[in-house]
Amino acid sequence: MSNYLECVIVEHNPAQKQIDCAVIWLHGLGASGHDFEPVVPQLGLNDDMAVRFVFPHAPKRPVTINGGMIMPSWYDIFEMSLDRKVDVAQIEQSTQYIQDLISREIERGISAENIVIAGFSQGGAVAYHLALSYPKPLAGLLCLSTYLATNDTIDYSAANKELPILIEHGTHDPVVPVSLGEQASKTLAAKGYNVDYRTYPMAHQVCMPQIQGIGVWLNKILL
Repeated sequence: MSNYLECVIVEHNPAQKQIDCAVIWLHGLGASGHDFEPVVPQLGLNDDMAVRFVFPHAPKRPVTINGGMIMPSWYDIFEMSLDRKVDVAQIEQSTQYIQDLISREIERGISAENIVIAGFSQGGAVAYHLALSYPKPLAGLLCLSTYLATNDTIDYSAANKELPILIEHGTHDPVVPVSLGEQASKTLAAKGYNVDYRTYPMAHQVCMPQIQGIGVWLNKILL
């Protein structure tokens, strides 16, 4: 039996119908599953949709770029250069944690094709690695203010070649430069993926117009 990560669970419209869609959303470095919890009611999801949002808490581990301080982290980051050297083995470990959460949703009756993987910043790097290698078709991939850390090591899955991918980034991001979001978009588009790349005049954060746009996107792909 898997030892699942602790998660914050928010359900949209559970009284109307059986939950048949899920969004598994990964937070950034040093944050928690509560980080994006307030976003759910702001998305403007359709009233006839019933969606379970799963916000897992990352394991706590030492982070090199923060002087070895122990904090919630999906993987260790060795340096803050544009190359972003990271602990790939820990990304793969975190990927397995999220795969276990996907399996749990499938056991609860939700098809993989109705599951969206989302991630912000560090969580987005894991979301990329997971969704692009997952052996069953997923509903979508949402990557916010993040980077494609494991392009050279991902075992790209043919099952998700048609995966809708929404990549969003702040043009004034001082933590993860917008060039890294653009680079990920171009890399995946060159591989033939369906990429929607959007930028917003903001720093390392989310903003209300962006949240509303994400809601429109979710309404479309989870119909």
